[in-house]
Amino acid sequence: MITSGQKSNRSQEPRSPRKILITGGAGFIGSNFVHHWHETYLSDRIVVLDALTYAGNLNNLKDLNGSSQFRFVQGDICDRPLLDQILAEESIDTIAHFAAESHVDRSILGPDAFVRTNVVGTFTLLESFRQHWLGRGKPKDDRFLHVSTDEVYGSLSENDLAFSETTPYAPNSPYSASKAGSDHLVRSYFHTYGMPTLITNCSNNYGPYHFPEKLVPLTCINILMGKPLPIYGDGQNIRDWLYVGDHCKAIDCVIHCAPPGETYNIGGNNEVKNIDLVAMLCDLMDELAIDLPVHPARQLITFVKDRPGHDHRYAIDATKIRTELGWTPSVTVDEGLRHTVQWYLTHPEWWQPLLSPAYQDYYKTVYA
Repeated sequence: MITSGQKSNRSQEPRSPRKILITGGAGFIGSNFVHHWHETYLSDRIVVLDALTYAGNLNNLKDLNGSSQFRFVQGDICDRPLLDQILAEESIDTIAHFAAESHVDRSILGPDAFVRTNVVGTFTLLESFRQHWLGRGKPKDDRFLHVSTDEVYGSLSENDLAFSETTPYAPNSPYSASKAGSDHLVRSYFHTYGMPTLITNCSNNYGPYHFPEKLVPLTCINILMGKPLPIYGDGQNIRDWLYVGDHCKAIDCVIHCAPPGETYNIGGNNEVKNIDLVAMLCDLMDELAIDLPVHPARQLITFVKDRPGHDHRYAIDATKIRTELGWTPSVTVDEGLRHTVQWYLTHPEWWQPLLSPAYQDYYKTVYA
């Protein structure tokens, strides 16, 4: 079992229980965060709001069934009456906002859903929380944390410095543009209304509960099925990889220790080319899996046409969160990938039902 990151300093001190709404809490990062929060703060009330679209999965949260401190609500962050009802019924004082359409390929094929969820949904949630916060007398410890991405900054060359919190926004896909728009809205609510908002921009996450269309789980599952491993272009695109457990600890740290209005970049200090990452996964599967259909798995690597607007490199400079809040990542990419591969090998009951038309349709678009 990997333990990752550092707990915030305040999490070690006496604290009043929070009542936290976690949007998108049945998704990949959101569900990992729900588990982290539930295990760390036993007295806190956790409410998850998730629309359960293709990437939302109630099985991610089944371990919490029966907990008196947990409630799940299926619903849309664009549904203002529902948001108002939840915030009032539960006396919510903290929001961790993960809900988003998040896949670049899907945003190219259908950008309208990304604008609706990521921009309109975030605006609706901000307005609901603003009215709720005002009605509660503007408590100074309330928090609205918006989880965003490093893709809002655009692309780096191999010689460029990493993205910092002052890097100008330059999104290159409908997905990243919609996240940039939501970031600007969240920032504006602090500067215009004094609302206690926070923004985090993270690098590529990986770990348990990751939907099969993403690179790491897609590679693991396709190896097990003997399917080709699609690599866009020449595979030289570089990403900074962040183990999801580290990311959850970082968000915890920001909620508890960061002053309102701040933005923090969260990175894993693990820059890897896409082709090298897939090769690492192939080697781990060769080592850990039994009776693979194709061995060695590297034989499955297949280069496909690059997608439009494919950013060359993302890299996060996480100096600010380290120096101001004391958080650093603790899981190396080698450790994290090994744990992730082992998780997929031991949880076929989780991923096999997800090989649905949504997965198959995505897989076909890669080879279109």
